[in-house]
Amino acid sequence: MGTDANYERPAGSPAASVVHSLHERKETLATAESLTGGLLSASIVEIAGVSGVYRGGLVVYATELKSELAGVPANLLAERGPVDPDVAAALAEGGRRRCGADWGLATTGVAGPEPQDGKPVGLVYVAAAGPGGTEVRELHLDGGRDHVRSAAVIEALRLLAEQIHAAPEADGAQSADEADGTDDRAGAGQR
Repeated sequence: MGTDANYERPAGSPAASVVHSLHERKETLATAESLTGGLLSASIVEIAGVSGVYRGGLVVYATELKSELAGVPANLLAERGPVDPDVAAALAEGGRRRCGADWGLATTGVAGPEPQDGKPVGLVYVAAAGPGGTEVRELHLDGGRDHVRSAAVIEALRLLAEQIHAAPEADGAQSADEADGTDDRAGAGQR
């Protein structure tokens, strides 16, 4: 496990804490990642017993895939670029919706070594979307590419843990699609 934004090793595994909380609540999780490129989902699936919690994830490194796969509005990406708080929110919401999960967790930002579209290295947005709405956190991380990516994972998991603990527990938790009456998971392969 890497270090967080303050170069501190978190006590325990942030992923294990999230998986345990979701398991207790009978809720599910999906991820949509850009700058972490699968590192977030890898940290989650390391946890034993995660199969009842983790639905899946999207790695949408290329900008157009954020729209095509995660449902981020193309006009938002064209206007602001991929490193933006509203893009992070749309990624979390899109991952949640596309994977039929109760919670969506997303990362986007600039890991370096060079700035991107005028955005500095270390500017990262993490977002958690859940039954009660979506929360985005802006991070300014320093250090090398590996540290920026691993710190983004830890900070995303921390944000999700905070949101889970703040959310009321649902009776018989259901996915985002079930909640809005558009459960299309069974027909997902028919598109």
